[in-house]
Amino acid sequence: MTCKTNEHLEELIASVRHYTQFGKVADYIPALGKVNGQDLSIAIYDVNSGCLYAGDYRKKFTLQSVSKVLSLALVLMDRGKDYVFERVGMEPTGDPFNSISKLESSIPSKPLNPMINAGALAVTDMIIGGSLEERWKRLLTFIKELGNDIEIECNMEVAQSEFETAYLNRALCFFMKQHGIIQGDIEELMDLYTRQCAIEMDCFDLARIGAVFALNGNDPESGKQLIPKEIARICKTFMVTCGMYDASGEFAMKVGIPAKSGVSGGILGVVPGKLGIGIFGPSLDERGNSVAGLKLLEKLANEYDFSIF
Repeated sequence: MTCKTNEHLEELIASVRHYTQFGKVADYIPALGKVNGQDLSIAIYDVNSGCLYAGDYRKKFTLQSVSKVLSLALVLMDRGKDYVFERVGMEPTGDPFNSISKLESSIPSKPLNPMINAGALAVTDMIIGGSLEERWKRLLTFIKELGNDIEIECNMEVAQSEFETAYLNRALCFFMKQHGIIQGDIEELMDLYTRQCAIEMDCFDLARIGAVFALNGNDPESGKQLIPKEIARICKTFMVTCGMYDASGEFAMKVGIPAKSGVSGGILGVVPGKLGIGIFGPSLDERGNSVAGLKLLEKLANEYDFSIF
């Protein structure tokens, strides 16, 4: 499917671009510190009428935490709900996404949900495969199918940069290994997880993946069921309750749709039954969400009554 530029979306982008000055790029990951903080783009995949875009919607960015939704879907398909949620909880948290404190205070000592780093690491550890490369290939193939784009790949420069600096994530892994949540080798898990986070795509790919979730797991073009309906529902529920880090409650009030952000500046949005949304705006607020991207979604939600509530 081709994507058409939209004058109104361009106007909305122009109206919120100045918010980029109030954030900063995620330079604690060295490779992410090289991007232009003023970038802002959007693609909207309407399941009935096609795709609209504004900005440089074909500029690629890494998924980072947006990938947590996709790995969760795969693992739920692999392992089933009982297996997954015996090891990872379902509750939102007001703590930062990389916090270790709840692991220390929770009994049993398992991550509160799959959208924080500890939970996402535990989920990635559950990906089935006989080797690191087999597990990686299964995840990447699944994401390529969701985006209907065989050119989706990993940005190995970003993956290596994250692998070399992921001290806190390693600490989370060792803590969970001690308590039996993580079963596999930690360095192999870190390799797989940093590749997962460094999967690279553009706003159109992300919007198309959003359309799959909007259609309860169905491919918007072929009609094929890519994700079982119940698993798509679970993923969207986590996106509502936990998808925007510790700003998820505020986002639910202001925008009111399932969404997942990443520290690259990507946002995956879903308007059930209607739209998939992909946004890229790498200037982040203090919680790790795209500053201008959030403002753009607020304007769209108010104008078109997106809220599921």
